[in-house]
Amino acid sequence: MTLHILNTSPSDRNTFLSCSHALAEEDVLLLIEDGTYWLLPHHRAELARIPARVVALSPDRQARGIEAENLIEVDDAGFVELTVKHERVVSWF
Repeated sequence: MTLHILNTSPSDRNTFLSCSHALAEEDVLLLIEDGTYWLLPHHRAELARIPARVVALSPDRQARGIEAENLIEVDDAGFVELTVKHERVVSWF
């Protein structure tokens, strides 16, 4: 199991595509910082196509004023828990 952390906005499509190709079904994709912009309605379809579970860092989503329904979120403590729980952590910046 790998935790993938994505902090780049949709304007950096290449990083998202590289990340999405590396994801496996048992992995988790954590959206942080500008990566939470992938939660905007016009980008959600792309997230739905990836095999991994998508999680967002709640403070980053809230700071950007992004509303999202049916989303799994974690706070800072949950972020730390995810890093401890997974065997590998890959950051996509």
